[in-house]
Amino acid sequence: MSNKSHEDDVAFIKALAELLRENDLTELQVKRDYGEDDSLNVRVSRQTAAMVTPAPIAVTTPAAAPAAAPTPAAPAAPAAAEETADPAQNPNAVTSPMVGTAYLQAEPGAPSFVAVGDTVTEGQTVLIIEAMKTMNQIPAPRSGKVSRIFVEDGTPVEYGAPLMIIE
Repeated sequence: MSNKSHEDDVAFIKALAELLRENDLTELQVKRDYGEDDSLNVRVSRQTAAMVTPAPIAVTTPAAAPAAAPTPAAPAAPAAAEETADPAQNPNAVTSPMVGTAYLQAEPGAPSFVAVGDTVTEGQTVLIIEAMKTMNQIPAPRSGKVSRIFVEDGTPVEYGAPLMIIE
C-alpha cells in the first residue's frame, strides 16, 4: 500500500470519528474494498457515561438511629422501593419504541406536548423521537394522567427505555 493510500485511510478514519461525535453515535463500522486482496476494516467506538446504569444501592442505618426516629417511618419504605424500582417494569410506563433523540416539544420555543399532571387521551402525541433525521410522533397508548416524565427535551433514548408514566 502506498504512502498516499495510507494518508487517505487516516483521513477517512478521522472523518468517521468526527461523524461519530457529531451524530452522538457509540459505534461505527465500515469496510472499504480496494481490490480482490486489499481492503480496510474500520471500527470506531466510544463509551459514554450515560450508557452506564448503576445498580440500586441498599442503605442501612445504624441501630441507634431508629430509636431516635419516630415509628411512622414504615409508610416511607414503599415510596423508597417505588423510586428504586425499574420504571420500565411499571405496567403504566410508556417505553421508547426505537433508539433516537426524544423531544418534548414540536419545535424549540413551542409548548411541550404534555407535562406532569396533564390528562391525555389514547392516541394523543406525547413526544417525538428523532431517528435517522425522521421525526416520529409517539402516541399515548392509553388515556390517563401523566404522573412522571423520565426524559428531558433533546436527550438520547434507547429502545425500551421508559419515557413517562400514564396512570
